[in-house]
Amino acid sequence: MGFRIFFLCIGTVGALLLAGPSMAQEARGATADSVTILTNTIRWPGLVASVFVIAGAWLLLRLTTRLVEELGKAFVDSRLTLQRLLAFFRFFVFFATITSVVLLSLEISREVLAVIGGTLAVAVGFAMKDLVASLVAGVMIMFDRPFQVGDRVTFGGQYGDIMSIGLRSVKLRTLDDSMVTIPNSLFLSEVTSCGNYGVLNMQVMIDFLVGIDQDVERARDLVREAAVTSNFVYLPNPVDVLVSQVFENGQAALRLRLKVYVVDTIFEKALETDITLRVMAAFRAEGIRPPDILHRAVAAEAGESTAMLAEAGA
Repeated sequence: MGFRIFFLCIGTVGALLLAGPSMAQEARGATADSVTILTNTIRWPGLVASVFVIAGAWLLLRLTTRLVEELGKAFVDSRLTLQRLLAFFRFFVFFATITSVVLLSLEISREVLAVIGGTLAVAVGFAMKDLVASLVAGVMIMFDRPFQVGDRVTFGGQYGDIMSIGLRSVKLRTLDDSMVTIPNSLFLSEVTSCGNYGVLNMQVMIDFLVGIDQDVERARDLVREAAVTSNFVYLPNPVDVLVSQVFENGQAALRLRLKVYVVDTIFEKALETDITLRVMAAFRAEGIRPPDILHRAVAAEAGESTAMLAEAGA
């Protein structure tokens, strides 16, 4: 995070100070004298002060991030709110740092503003177009809010939690603890699916398959019982078990789809594992068989009948 601020600020100042004559020509009327004007307006003590400003911003963000992490552990119900406030605070620090570095490093005058306008047009258009596109997209994400920090989302084949929304990119941590960085500009043209949208609880769907000749009503009761007794379920929301007929591996089966809410998104897989294990144990105890076992049993019975008929014929 600190290096990102440093390179962003240095890149902004560098684009203003090191623009060559060719770039000035493309900026409609600027000449080699533009470079001279910019060089004469450099405030060298301000450049030194800018280094301390960048270091201070980096230290402030590090301390603030650590503080929010500790507060999130102590006040779990306020964890998402704290993370969203941290995202806004980062935006403020980024903009304040860039503005401070520019003001400290340059003597701003009308001539300088004219030169800056020309060089920025070229720099932004050619060297920083992707960064600016992501910056604009980041601002739109913050105000349009297709998702928030802490939400569990699906985007571009990636599924996980939004950890931060930065100037250039969004960081998403997948369920296997991998950190994925996604440029903000991609969110403007692709569909994002958000599972919880600003709250801790989220709906989880778990499927179970049983044979078509099994006691589906009893199986449904067992699935529901396992769900409502789980330590990870959010009971204020409804628990539903939907039954439908499907075809698996060329044979008919009954699918029991459990729709249940987890108390916190971080326990999604723990909830799924807990309910699945207890449902499987209950099915075994009640003699409720899945379609593949039913298929083998029918095949075995058919084989035995064929053998008996063959023996009788002999």
